Amino acid sequence: MTLPLVSPDDIRSAFSQAMSDMYRQEVPQYGDLLELVANINRATLEADPALADRLSAHDETSRLDVERHGAIRVGTTEELSMLRRVFALMGMFPVSYYDLSEAGVPVHSTAFRPIDENSLKRNPFRVFTSLLRLELIEEDALRRQAAAILAERDIFTSGARALVAIGERQGGFDSDQAERFVTEILETFRWHRDATVDHETYQALHDAHRLVADVVCFRGPHINHLTPRTLDIDAAQAAMPDYGITPKAVIEGPPRREWPILLRQTSFKALEESVRFADSDGGTHTARFGEIEQRGVALTAKGRALYDELLTRSRQAPTASDNLSHQRQLSECFAAFPDDLPTLRREALAYFRYRISENGRQRLAGGATAPASLDDAMEAGWIDATPITYEDFLPVSAAGIFQSNLGDAQHQAYASESNQGAFELALGRPVHDEFELYSRLQEDSLTRVRQQLGLDG
Repeated sequence: MTLPLVSPDDIRSAFSQAMSDMYRQEVPQYGDLLELVANINRATLEADPALADRLSAHDETSRLDVERHGAIRVGTTEELSMLRRVFALMGMFPVSYYDLSEAGVPVHSTAFRPIDENSLKRNPFRVFTSLLRLELIEEDALRRQAAAILAERDIFTSGARALVAIGERQGGFDSDQAERFVTEILETFRWHRDATVDHETYQALHDAHRLVADVVCFRGPHINHLTPRTLDIDAAQAAMPDYGITPKAVIEGPPRREWPILLRQTSFKALEESVRFADSDGGTHTARFGEIEQRGVALTAKGRALYDELLTRSRQAPTASDNLSHQRQLSECFAAFPDDLPTLRREALAYFRYRISENGRQRLAGGATAPASLDDAMEAGWIDATPITYEDFLPVSAAGIFQSNLGDAQHQAYASESNQGAFELALGRPVHDEFELYSRLQEDSLTRVRQQLGLDG
């Protein structure tokens, strides 16, 4: 008898919970971060009933408590390709290409996440996944040594590899296989304090770039942070010291707004952890940290171009040393970005999800005829337009988070070109375009509304 297959959404939820439990044991401050965020979110919803009602009405509240994103860094094309296969079995697919070398971080990245509406509602777990760009290590001998070290390791258990093959052949897992799959894959993300190299090799790679040492010198890539979602990142930043957590100096991303856009992030400093090198017992390594994020509305290509222009303008001002001054500078620059939903929608700066309003449903039930056009129906209150949540990442912000947790040394941008083609070749498939995904969500909702109202277009 063939057993029924478990939904990839359920496997993803089980894995994200197992990852959260494991990381909480490994990094106790992560538990403090979860408590902080839960308290901030509860206080925010109590203080703003309209926000609470809006989130509840549009299925945002149910996903808030389970929402996380993680980050992992791998060293070889085979490791990246295998992760793609692993995540596909959890209903997670590569979205967007991020080149962090422009900000002095020798990696390029994608984000594995669910892409359809129902899966995002179930659990929007994401893993920001970076591939080390070995070609950016300047010293030839060190670059060859790093490649040789990476070639000797396998970051996946034999059980994980066998289960991936079974899952691909069957088109999924039964419940027992799914449970074993989660357990085996979790080992890839687990912290191992035993380095695979001697201290001299570690130091040489560390001197080239701290992130290079983190990727190359251990048995596995280990999850380097997990990130809960808050509804008020400014309050979270201010409250972190009360929980014994020291936040990074400034919040990354856009400034505080009435209607948040894209993504704002903050973190606490990476932990200094004891490690054992191949030739000695003593040593430390710094890589893993805690992060908090606040997500806003997804911007269209037009909106993103305006965001990038204003962000560039803000970065031309003298660097602020404290978050208050930094946010003030950002707010001044971003005054040019509309902060009301009608304007964001009218000027096509952001993506929206459309559906029949309660008013519209009552009119339809009463036999009323809908207005002849979508715009007229919107104007007459037949349709609600809700901002679509941004599910992705910002390269400048990601680099800012990485750099703040790589010590005080500043790295100049690498003199190399973005290489999306090479990344996708390593990945084994093209990445999804985030703008196409958001546009599809918007258009699908419009199609449903047109059909329900009997509109031609």
